[in-house]
Order: sequence, then C-alpha cells, then structure tokens
Amino acid sequence: MAIYRGFSTQGQSKKFRATDAALIKQDLINHFNIRKGEKLMNPAFGTIIWSMLFEPLTNDTKEAIVTDITQIINYDPRVNVNNVTVNELEHGLQVIIDLTYINNNQSDVLLMNFNNQSQKLTYA
Repeated sequence: MAIYRGFSTQGQSKKFRATDAALIKQDLINHFNIRKGEKLMNPAFGTIIWSMLFEPLTNDTKEAIVTDITQIINYDPRVNVNNVTVNELEHGLQVIIDLTYINNNQSDVLLMNFNNQSQKLTYA
C-alpha cells in the first residue's frame, strides 16, 4: 500500500505516477538539481554543491558539502540520513547518501555524480 503519491516524468514512458521510495528519491534529486539561490522567492533553497565543483576538495569543503546534504535530507520529513560520503571525480564530485525511508524503515543508497564540465547531475 502506497503512502506517498505524486507525479514524475523522469524515466517514465506512459505512467507518470510515482509512489513511496521512488517519489521521495526523485524529490531529493530535484532538490539537488537546484543551485542555492536559483529558486524564485526562496533563495535559501537548493544546494551549494554546484558552486563547490571547482573548489579544492579539502576537509573544510567536504564538511560544508556534508552539512549542506544533511540539511537538505532533513528538510524532507519522509527520510533520514544515515551517512554521507563525498568523493572527488575526474570532472566533479560523487556523493553517496545512505538513507532510511521513515514509513517502512527501508534503507537505500542514493549515488549522485555532479559533473563540472556538463553541469549535469547523474544518479543511481
């Protein structure tokens, strides 16, 4: 039985319905696609990761990114963050988020690659 219901055109051919974990994951990905300061009427919404892509990945930078990710995950009451790992890629950053969905206590891993050349976010 689905508790959360919504719509998503990502990866869909005919059905645009999304439920539970798939909906929550897509909502989080949508949040990470927005650069902090881009959202009209809500400049605090979004992530700092896009502005950190060209910065050296020091401990302070990693800590700022992990703090930002934790705040974004905590923004959504349907999910809890267990662990965040930030790795450097050849052309950007990789973020691995271990999270738990509240409604069914199911764990999941969200892997996102932020590419500084294409300015695209890929995820699995």
